[in-house]
Amino acid sequence: MTSAIQPVLLRADNFTPPSRTPWGGKRLARDYKQPWLQRSDDLVVGESWEISVEPDFPARLEDGSLLSAFIARDPQRVLGEEHRRGRAGTALLVKLLDTAEPLSVQIHPSDDYAGLAPDECGKPESWYVVAREPGAGLYLGFVPGTSEAQVRAALEGRASLRDVLRFVPVEPGDFFVIDAGTPHAIGGGLTLVEPQHVMPGRRGVTYRYWDWDRRYDAQGRASPHGSLRPLHVDHALAVTAWERVQREAFVGQIRRQAGPADPRGPARWTPLAGPGGLQSAWLRVGRLAGTGELEQPASDRLLGITVLEGQVQLGDVTAERGRSMVVPACQGDVRLTLRQAHAIVSSVE
Repeated sequence: MTSAIQPVLLRADNFTPPSRTPWGGKRLARDYKQPWLQRSDDLVVGESWEISVEPDFPARLEDGSLLSAFIARDPQRVLGEEHRRGRAGTALLVKLLDTAEPLSVQIHPSDDYAGLAPDECGKPESWYVVAREPGAGLYLGFVPGTSEAQVRAALEGRASLRDVLRFVPVEPGDFFVIDAGTPHAIGGGLTLVEPQHVMPGRRGVTYRYWDWDRRYDAQGRASPHGSLRPLHVDHALAVTAWERVQREAFVGQIRRQAGPADPRGPARWTPLAGPGGLQSAWLRVGRLAGTGELEQPASDRLLGITVLEGQVQLGDVTAERGRSMVVPACQGDVRLTLRQAHAIVSSVE
């Protein structure tokens, strides 16, 4: 009988360059990554690609090897159902985000959008709110009555979109599913876990409507003499689901308010997306919290576990605050040991 492949721990610092994330804050490095960084108090980190086989920003394991190489050694047992669908890598991409300023107003296309290049795909995603500054929130869809012509005219005239964007204040424990065709922007003052679905070997596409008219130098620093970030207005407008994102009930349909996690209570599982949670054709996401043991039933999928508080242990592998582990599909049913834990578990549908 072949033994199961053991879980692996990812590096703590799978960061993308600051020039890519000029909106980044200091909380991610200071509050979640500090034990594994030489300097963290003043380090600006907008995003950490915790679990990724994406070509531009692949994640590395603790020993420095690529996650993609780990999968390639035995894709059938590591990927399970994904391998049977013909994939050589996982579609799961999990990020930790920290925002000092809002991200650009953006949108993702569906995988079958005619404007995509052969090496591109859509990027269905979800957001779990870990922490927020007072008054922080998200921009989700347009207010009722907003027309495509109105948005195009504003963008062509370099006018603000603020008045036509729907602003949604958030609390820790709020969870959102962001499907293709949804205009969105993550506001400033937020720390999030962002599970996404990106076809392996392709690049998930983001189209920008607007970037708050900000200018940046080559290092990603705000500068009145810098350049505007590229926009993709025609594509963004073309893929917008205009009717759906203006409905009064829209936000309620894509949000689950799970409430704050309780790391000091008994071990508990809370479904967020997939079985028992919000409907998603792309992702399964749930929350672990508390102290004790929990059984994670076999799903025949690679699992990502991102720890936000305490520790989560599986066998000989322990992930602590600010770290992620990957659990191969061949592990089957797993028994997790939680120690004052708060963690997000992700897989693809």
